[in-house]
Amino acid sequence: ARHDLYEVLGVPATATAAQIKTAYYEQSFRYHPDRNAGSAAAAARFNAVSEAYRVLGSATLRRKYDRGLLSTEDLRGAPQPSGRQPAPSPLPPRAPAATARPGPFPAPFDFDAFYRAHYGEQLERERVLRARRKQLRLHREEVAAQG
Repeated sequence: ARHDLYEVLGVPATATAAQIKTAYYEQSFRYHPDRNAGSAAAAARFNAVSEAYRVLGSATLRRKYDRGLLSTEDLRGAPQPSGRQPAPSPLPPRAPAATARPGPFPAPFDFDAFYRAHYGEQLERERVLRARRKQLRLHREEVAAQG
């Protein structure tokens, strides 16, 4: 049925991406295997919640799911709920260290991009609220100056 994944996360079919993400984080935290060691029911629920978010957390997969067009091939290439891609195939054996050329260092983790990706909506709301408060304060000062 169309609403099964929505029911797993406990959100309506009209839920926003932020509501889906919030529901996933709450339930994955509650049913995480590390918090519920030895509980098969919690592990099964965690897997169900993760699979639901895997589909509903992606705009393209969610559209396909809502239309009833989602296939198993669509799910194979979908990222895991953590945002990580599936583990790559094993790397080929490395050359001995004496003959290997030093390559470029990996890029450092971009905390600013991470912060914007996870808190962007909240940051924007706060920016809008600050602007409104500033306008209101300036308007009150202007009215007070006029008498």
